[in-house]
Amino acid sequence: MADASKYADNVKKYANGYNQAAAEKIVGHLGIALRNRDSSLVSCSDETELQRVREKWCRGKLSLAHTNDELDAAIASVCEKLKPEGGNKSRVTFYYLLAEHFGKLDALAG
Repeated sequence: MADASKYADNVKKYANGYNQAAAEKIVGHLGIALRNRDSSLVSCSDETELQRVREKWCRGKLSLAHTNDELDAAIASVCEKLKPEGGNKSRVTFYYLLAEHFGKLDALAG
């Protein structure tokens, strides 16, 4: 089981509660990417990065069938919510908030 404890405080700062099992699944999903500072962060100013989040996380892992506009709007809203973090946002927190937005935390945790 993946250890999500080092991300918990950051997630709790922005989420409506904390689903530890879902957070652990996200950390497990990201795996080795979290070891590298660059790949452990999401840059909201990098369009390619945001498309990758939409396609790999929203469509791939969360199996969302929403339109690109709907997914992009949700991603933009997470970028806005995480603005206090500065230029780079924790990928774990970012993915968690997207899963929360689309009501997928329980599916991840299950």
